[in-house]
Amino acid sequence: MRNVTKKDMVDQIAGKLHLRAMVVKDVVQCFLDEVINELAQGNRLEFRDFGVFETRQCAARLAQNPRTLERVQIPARRKVRFKAGRVMKQKVEKPAAAK
Repeated sequence: MRNVTKKDMVDQIAGKLHLRAMVVKDVVQCFLDEVINELAQGNRLEFRDFGVFETRQCAARLAQNPRTLERVQIPARRKVRFKAGRVMKQKVEKPAAAK
């Protein structure tokens, strides 16, 4: 298993589409910025067959520091949740043996 970075993805896309990497990098970064902006506004993003991004409200809770056993109040916060789509689930479950 290898670690794939944004640069790796940009290079792969640029190679497939025969475009300059700088153009693809700008498009990818713009897309990611828009995803972040929409989630920050509380919107749900649905990409068919890929998956759904949405924010969930987590309630405030009382936790415990394991080192000092001190009780700590954790404030309420919003978390991003991702649910994989049908095509992604199918591709991830089956190993890519036939490349």
